[in-house]
Amino acid sequence: MAGGAAWLRSRQGGLEAASEAAAPVAPAEAPITDMLKIDMIRLELGYGLLSLASGDTPRLTEQIKHLRRAIAAEMGFIMPPVRIQDNMQLGADIYAVKVKEVEAGRGEIRANLMLGMDPHGGMPDLPGERVEEPAFGLPAVWIDPELREEAVFRGCTVVDPASALTTHLTEIVRQMMPELLSFWETQKLLDELPTEQRKLISDLIPSQMTIAGVQRILQALLAERVSIRDLPTILESVLEICTGASQSLNAIVSHVRSRLARQISDSHVGPNGYIPLITLSPEWEAAFADALTGPPDDRQLGMAPSALADFMHRLRAAFDTAAQAGEAPVLLTGSNIRVHVRAIVERIRPSTSVLSQTEIFPRARIRTVGSI
Repeated sequence: MAGGAAWLRSRQGGLEAASEAAAPVAPAEAPITDMLKIDMIRLELGYGLLSLASGDTPRLTEQIKHLRRAIAAEMGFIMPPVRIQDNMQLGADIYAVKVKEVEAGRGEIRANLMLGMDPHGGMPDLPGERVEEPAFGLPAVWIDPELREEAVFRGCTVVDPASALTTHLTEIVRQMMPELLSFWETQKLLDELPTEQRKLISDLIPSQMTIAGVQRILQALLAERVSIRDLPTILESVLEICTGASQSLNAIVSHVRSRLARQISDSHVGPNGYIPLITLSPEWEAAFADALTGPPDDRQLGMAPSALADFMHRLRAAFDTAAQAGEAPVLLTGSNIRVHVRAIVERIRPSTSVLSQTEIFPRARIRTVGSI
């Protein structure tokens, strides 16, 4: 009896061990700290658009790679990687772009069609679904790929859906560049300067300015789409104006922009070889100057709402007239009021550049195409 009991106990123990070995092992949970990580840029796709980012030739991912290189070469800004993921809560043909987990834009495209647009801004005379182009809201038509040659023959611009999405993503990134330039990205830009320019950095940081101060200056330039690729000249300009006296951010940025006059002027040269300008009349120059209040380092605009409404109405009319003539002009103002005029223009025409006289390179060709 004792031997039988021992045999039964040993058999039960073996069965328990076997069942434990056969039981699936629960996967280890991801650390809760992973929940705190934020994607700087995330592109979410509806299920109907997943083919653009998958397969043997994922055209969308390749275009995003080219976009990152292009922005780095043009703006001197290292665009963060773009995370692409599906989102079943979106419609089949909907995509959404999120910056730091907050939606910055969305659009709708057709994965199996081509987008046709009239370069002159009209609605193309083509059979298809009439829509607005997602990046700029221009009239466009989704057409069958077999009609591409006919559309090109009629003078239309035809792009594939991945290109239409990438164009929208590019515009969003350009708008959000100041927010995307973090403290650590600024530190990285400074660390990657050539060895011979280390003395410039040591003279400026930290005796005259902190890295966070340099970050704010670069963000102010990027906010108006001024390239920061020539970082040595920017740092030299900051050191010039900061040496011996403390300056406001606006004063430092204005000095940097004047030192970058040749670069800024070249970026606004139109296809005809000149910079198209819309100028402010002496009356409006005086009106803005008289409306500035406060200490010299922190001037504020105190113009009456009726005068501001009148100015914005005249601004729209002047730029609409120039656009009908095929021009994409910049607004020229005095250096003392440029920042305040820009703050108003940004509300109604965010992509319009506002330059002061000191930011026009002396040898640049200019042409006045309108006045306010």
